[in-house]
Order: sequence, then structure tokens, then C-alpha cells
Amino acid sequence: MAQTEVYAPKSGQLWKTVLNWLTFLFQIFVQIVRGTPSMAQVLNSIGFSYGGQTSFLSPPNPSSSTGFKPLPVVEIPLQSSSATAVDINGVDDDAAEPGDGDVRASDKLTVVLDLDDTLVCAYETSSLPPTLCTQATEAGLNWFELECVSSDKEFEGKPKINYVTVFERPGLNEFLEQLSEFADLILFTAGLEGYARPLVDRIDAENRFSRRLYRPSTISTEYRDHVKDLSCISPDLCRVVIVDNNPFSFLLQPVNGIPCVPFSAGQPHDNQLLEVLLPLLKHLSVQDDVRPVLYEKFHMPEWFQKHGIPSPGWTL
Repeated sequence: MAQTEVYAPKSGQLWKTVLNWLTFLFQIFVQIVRGTPSMAQVLNSIGFSYGGQTSFLSPPNPSSSTGFKPLPVVEIPLQSSSATAVDINGVDDDAAEPGDGDVRASDKLTVVLDLDDTLVCAYETSSLPPTLCTQATEAGLNWFELECVSSDKEFEGKPKINYVTVFERPGLNEFLEQLSEFADLILFTAGLEGYARPLVDRIDAENRFSRRLYRPSTISTEYRDHVKDLSCISPDLCRVVIVDNNPFSFLLQPVNGIPCVPFSAGQPHDNQLLEVLLPLLKHLSVQDDVRPVLYEKFHMPEWFQKHGIPSPGWTL
């Protein structure tokens, strides 16, 4: 009895320590679920390989061979904790709202839109935490499941089918609808067509995109692969802009680029499309040349130089 009395407190302390550790691990798990990474990150974390690439959605990490760090968020001063990466202060509200005769019917602004982490975010369904879709639905986020044809083959030679869960950025449909009224929309993604085509068919049932460009349309440069060269869209870039969460995508035409905050399923109250990008694009639609405006806002040539990419004679 005496021996039991001696060891009983130690046993209780041990169980209390174990319980504390389990509570700590559970809190970490909750944080991971709340901040679920993009599909490319999920695939990387489990060693998923698709057709020799890191992921069939996005190209391999461009920093792996260059030593440059990928850009998580554009380095532009924020107004507050809820501010966004695009600063539209100083834009005249009247000028930002094109009225009758303001937008040239025969010379619309050309807006090139990225897909993954800009308009949507996608996850491999099998690796998706089951609570994420429930949380997204409760928060009012639109999502759907998608079957994608892989370039890989099954053991019998049949195309492999991948199952993906896609989350739409808040306001996506309204954004595309309003934007198409004064701009010519072009989709340009580094994703493979087998994945991107059925996805865009789903989010653009009204066929608002006049063109769709996939990974084969990107090019490799000395500093990055899968760069989106806007010269394949138009020889005159004075009224062409590209919106992309990865600024390295438009390193060949930095003064035509609009860097935006990346989107993930853990951001159900994101307001980038309707409250940030749309007003800026409306303002740009009435400019004869968008490049001076974008240069003054973002100074992207200097940003690239800061990240080790010299200027190849960029001029306005």
C-alpha cells in the first residue's frame, strides 16, 4: 500500500504530461487545417510526381535551380492589416467607372488572367482534410470536384484520372462578368491543359475568355521557366495587362504586370477580385497606355533587379 501511495502521484503526473502533449499536437493539426497549403504544396509534401513534374497543376518550383526565393506576397506597402497588395489610393472614382464613350468599343483593354491561386485554388481530393469543404461551405465559399485527365497512363495504357477539389475565389463570377463588359479576357496558365481546360469550362460557362493559353505557351528564360511572354498576345502592349499571383510570370514585360495576393481555401473572406482588382482595371481601361500607371504603382523593374534579375532595357 505504501509503495502504491509513492508511485500513484508520479503516474498521474505522467498521464497529465501525455495529455498536454496530445492537446498541443491537436492544436498544431487545427492550425494546419486552417492554413491548408495550395495543391502544389500538398503534392510536394507527399512526394507526388506527375509526368516528371512536381505537379500537374503548377510548374516546378522555379527557385530550385536559381537560388532565388519564391515570392509569397508582393512587397508593396499595406495600408492596414486588412489591406491588400494592390494600392489603388489616388484613383479617381469617376475615372475608375467608365461611362458612355469612356471605353473604346474597338480597342478594349486586354486583361490576361492567371488561373491557380489567382482565380481559384485546387487541391488533390484524396489529400484534402475532410473538414475543409465543410468550413468553406459554411463560410459561403463556392467549391466543386473535378476529374482531370493526366498525361500519365494506367498499367493498361489508359489515361490516368486525377480527382481535384477546386475552390473559387470570392466574387469570381461577378468579377468576370463585369470585367468582360470593358475588357477582352485571356486566360494564361502554366497548368497543363488536361487539368485547366475542364476547370475553366466550369468557371467560365459564359465563354468570357476569348483565348486560353496553357503551359506549352509559356517560355523558359535564363532566370525562370514557364514565363508568360505577352508578345504572343499582341505586338502592341500599351493596353495589355496581366494579373498573376507570381510576378516572375511576367518578368519579360514587368510594366504590364499586376501582382496580386495569392488565394487559398483558408481565405473565404478574400476581397481581391471585386474590391481591389476590378476598380484598378476599370481605371486602366480608360488609359491610352497602362504602363506608366502600373510602373508608378508597382515599380516592378526595380523589384526584379532587387531579386537578382537585371533589366534587359525595359522602357515605357
